[in-house]
Amino acid sequence: MKEKQTEHSKAVGHHLKIYTDGSSRGNPGPGGYGAVLLWGEAKKELSAGYRLTTNNRMELMAVIAALESLKKRQISATIYTDSQYVVNSVEKKWLDNWVKTDFKGGKKNKDLWLHFHNLSKQFKLRFVWVKGHADNAWNNRCDELATTAADSSNLLVDSGYEDTRD
Repeated sequence: MKEKQTEHSKAVGHHLKIYTDGSSRGNPGPGGYGAVLLWGEAKKELSAGYRLTTNNRMELMAVIAALESLKKRQISATIYTDSQYVVNSVEKKWLDNWVKTDFKGGKKNKDLWLHFHNLSKQFKLRFVWVKGHADNAWNNRCDELATTAADSSNLLVDSGYEDTRD
């Protein structure tokens, strides 16, 4: 007997996939991020540009923006990024150590990492590294979103970066 598929059972079979990328024209320089969220057949794209930032900040900002855009919490998601900085910081538990030591030793991007750390507690996340500028269509789309945002004329202020520069 074939089970009737309800909207709930359809949703249960879906897994949220998030692709992210960051870009900086100069490091530091104008930068941007791009994210593509995939849930079944649904797709959402996000991007923003900043007048002065770094590539690593934009890589992390893409992840944060994607998670902040979600209406539901406590869901599982796989985040695909070409940033080994982001993947290793989370998957190898570097971030947990940085938080425990209050970022001793001058670890950069404390503001964003703390924001991500608190936000990530609301989800079940797994990070996967993908090769950038290669054959992954979604990563390439994120790169296009990020670079287009970085090149736009309506750039935001990355106050976490600009306010802490020496």
